[in-house]
Amino acid sequence: MKFLNTIQKNMDDLISDLQGCIQIPSVYTEDESGYPYGKPVQDCLEYVLKCAEKLGFSTVNMDNQVGWCEYGEGEEMVAVLGHLDVVPEGDGWTVPPYSGLVRDGRIYGRGTMDDKGPTMCALYALKSIAESGLPVQRRIRILFGLNEETGSADMAYYKAHGGEIPVMGFTPDGEYPIINGEKGLINEAYRCEFTQSGLLHLKSMWGGTAHNIVPNYAKAEFACAEQLAAEICAMTGEKITCTATDDGVLIEAAGVNAHGGTPWEGENAIGRLVIFLNRLPLEGGLKTAVAFLAEKIGMECDGRSLGIAMCDDVSGILTMNLGVLRADENAMEVKLNYRYPVTKVYEECGPQTLEAFRQAGFERTVAGHKNKLYMPPEHPLVEKLLGVYHRCTGLEAVPKAIGGGTYAKMIPNVLAFGPIFPGDEVREHKPDEFMELSRLLDNTNILAEAMYALATD
Repeated sequence: MKFLNTIQKNMDDLISDLQGCIQIPSVYTEDESGYPYGKPVQDCLEYVLKCAEKLGFSTVNMDNQVGWCEYGEGEEMVAVLGHLDVVPEGDGWTVPPYSGLVRDGRIYGRGTMDDKGPTMCALYALKSIAESGLPVQRRIRILFGLNEETGSADMAYYKAHGGEIPVMGFTPDGEYPIINGEKGLINEAYRCEFTQSGLLHLKSMWGGTAHNIVPNYAKAEFACAEQLAAEICAMTGEKITCTATDDGVLIEAAGVNAHGGTPWEGENAIGRLVIFLNRLPLEGGLKTAVAFLAEKIGMECDGRSLGIAMCDDVSGILTMNLGVLRADENAMEVKLNYRYPVTKVYEECGPQTLEAFRQAGFERTVAGHKNKLYMPPEHPLVEKLLGVYHRCTGLEAVPKAIGGGTYAKMIPNVLAFGPIFPGDEVREHKPDEFMELSRLLDNTNILAEAMYALATD
């Protein structure tokens, strides 16, 4: 516990700087600012670089794609990869999502767990190392990423433009004791066009905010005769609400938000909506599209009806999340996120999914794939970080694999390490995201010990 006293002394400053970071709504946006990921994300980068400079570290802004601060000397470098972008806040909050509110021993806000809180912990962990005066043999670099939630183009840019590769490193964007395996991650968008006929005329359909969030709300509005609207309103469905409108009916579906990597923890409102819509007298291409989504995906989260269900002993089942649906009178677009086990390959699920959508009249418009990651338990990086965790907590340290995708897939010699402790609730991508102040302290201490261990051993 070389650094704990210094960390405790600086806790008020850490909390204050984290609040300022949370108060910047750094969701990716395509705006007119000229910045790669939008003005709010850029504002957050500039804020954190100023925080790092205030703490005495040299900083670099690499073309507004990624920034970093650094401490120490040496030919080799170890890295901590954090990210400052966040997913949209979504619905269901009982506190302001960008307030940084501190209450009852917790700090609330989008990003407190994923990943602003851990990134600021790393920054103050580095400060505690610098203040200790203990020698390090390798430079320690904290990278401030800007595009983790929507594709990791920032880290691709970093590598392509000569960014130094660490000899070892970690990203505090997973779980303890350590994540040594990450499922293959596929993000796709599909679009279909249709003409309408019959008794029901779709005006609009909407659901979800991001491909990697289980949606908690979806709706569809139809124009139809008053009698048909009354008949639809008389139908029942779990967490389905039908309301007559001036010219038809509004159908709403409720669900439960969850991370796209653990979709069984939520309830997919889009799936619930299309299952209900599949009972209505739709016709033509709209009927085909709705029936496909209802029957081949629905509220499933394992790809079973698509024929791609698979499992392994290291990382568990393939997971699937229908995260976004948008439709108007003429076309529909959906965004899909699915993750395959670490001992499987893309060819066992990707081509089959593409063909199923094509047969239903959809065209793939976006295709993104991050390969699976697996580092065996005997690898030196795994052993070093497990040793740090055990020394700091006294708890058993066994590596695990996850469905979530992190920067570890983007930069060689990196694994996910923290910030979620075994038994703690997984709160990222959910309403009322928070971190306990005690966990803020615990994480900062463990990250300091980990950085020091990688920089000296």
